[in-house]
Amino acid sequence: MPAFASTPAPVHTLWDTPDMATQRLPGVWWVTTPSHGGFVLSDERQAAMPEALRLDSIYYEEDVNWSLVVIGFEAEFANLKDQNFDIERDLAHQTARHWRPCKYGAFTGEVITPSDSYVLKKVEILEASIGEIGVRSASGDWADWVPKGKVGVTGQRIAGCDHLGFVRYEGPDFTGLCDAARYDSTRPVNTFAALGVELLPSP
Repeated sequence: MPAFASTPAPVHTLWDTPDMATQRLPGVWWVTTPSHGGFVLSDERQAAMPEALRLDSIYYEEDVNWSLVVIGFEAEFANLKDQNFDIERDLAHQTARHWRPCKYGAFTGEVITPSDSYVLKKVEILEASIGEIGVRSASGDWADWVPKGKVGVTGQRIAGCDHLGFVRYEGPDFTGLCDAARYDSTRPVNTFAALGVELLPSP
């Protein structure tokens, strides 16, 4: 394993000026800022990241991409003998498997299926919904155009999605109403057909 040089703490980041920085490994800094945080890698560390896990940027944000750094340098982190690392390692693998399944599968050799990954499950659902009208925004009956007990929705036809499950829409806008009890904002996608939306005339 190559020896990496310690580096000065980052003074600027993609997110903001750090208010805390801890060097977890030489050249691997964990930073927090008023707006966000995550790992910041030195150029040497970035070059050493396994190709399957490496991002184009040295910034690996704290919500998802931090997991790639932990997995990429897992043996070094383990050698620190941090009593909490087993928890961090398990969480990193779960996070990457769910949210960066292509990178995780390429690195580990595992075949990741939709049942293993939230992102792949979402992609599967979205691909099955191509051509349907997908909800892009919703308003409760607090809105002056939405009757009591209804949800007002606007949407466009689903044209596809990328590998992370971000939807691509196209075509004209549609507006309609559905029963409030049928609308669930936690679903990966809500379609007008599934909600039984009653279309409203175009304004």
